[in-house]
Amino acid sequence: MTRVLVVDDSTFMRNAIASLLEQDPEIKVVGTARDGLEALQKAEELDADVMTLDVEMPRLGGLETLQRLMKASPMPVLMISSLTESGAESTLKAMEYGALDFIPKNMSNDRDSFGLELRRKVTALARRKAIIRLKYRRINNIAVPAAPLTRAPAQPADYVQTPCYGPRDLVVVGVSTGGPPVVQKILSALPADLPACILVAQHMPAAFTGPFAKRLDSVCSIGVTEAADGDRLKNGHAYVCPGGRHISVRMRGPLPEVAVTDEPRDALYKPTVNLLMESAGKNMGRRTLGVMLTGMGSDGCDGAKILKEKGGCLIAQNEASCVVYGMPKAVIDAKLANQILDADDIAQAIMTIVKG
Repeated sequence: MTRVLVVDDSTFMRNAIASLLEQDPEIKVVGTARDGLEALQKAEELDADVMTLDVEMPRLGGLETLQRLMKASPMPVLMISSLTESGAESTLKAMEYGALDFIPKNMSNDRDSFGLELRRKVTALARRKAIIRLKYRRINNIAVPAAPLTRAPAQPADYVQTPCYGPRDLVVVGVSTGGPPVVQKILSALPADLPACILVAQHMPAAFTGPFAKRLDSVCSIGVTEAADGDRLKNGHAYVCPGGRHISVRMRGPLPEVAVTDEPRDALYKPTVNLLMESAGKNMGRRTLGVMLTGMGSDGCDGAKILKEKGGCLIAQNEASCVVYGMPKAVIDAKLANQILDADDIAQAIMTIVKG
């Protein structure tokens, strides 16, 4: 049973979120709070597995609440965000402060879809409770239990990793749930003179990808922008696909360029990682390094097969460092990953491979 604490200053939203969560018999809302101070008090009293947290609240806002929570009663947090630029910026900052994921407030458009996504994310985040508590106890210099937590191994015991040889001047990244912090961790560790271009397909609403790219650009040595159709591939630069659209690689004569399109319109995810991986493999072949990061589902696996067939190589994030071990697991189960690495080690691997 997943136990949830719902925090929102709107009575309507508290009741709606609680009702939608409890449509799953395996989820129980153990408490609600109308502001940050009440949330912190109830977080100490209730043994919740996940907190859903609004950004804008009276007395104590979501960001301040989150910072205090991670010092006093750390737990997985799902941000409930408004679909505005300020809401996007606050939500991305919240993920730097420790929130694991977010869901936009678009209940009025499609209540059933919102509820389904809400339940899926809450259930996934609940599995990280023990890891989050241990992590923040260490950060806060609080004594941790003598017995170590049982953690996933760095890689499957029977998995045979193969070397990735370079140089490779295109890096294509697929990522979803829990992605923004790990993308920032990786890109911010890369040098300005990286001899490769990076394309990022992050499952994210359209209102968020622009602020996400700006935030990355402000903390990274490489340049980061939201991609536009026809952008030239530039070394030392990363392009983030606009939410609700797709990113791929196409050839303009002998030169590759970025394609940002609405096709395929029937794709389950927009952007779809499958298209990015497939197009990079077909057009760039052995010049391509694929990176599959945390995310729910298996988007990207079919495209990764083509990338590998065309001579590309692939890094997959390991289970222990994923918020949701779905997309990397799919490529690992299909024996497509050349290397399986912790999030902390991926930037160094990228630098080594692209430089050859």
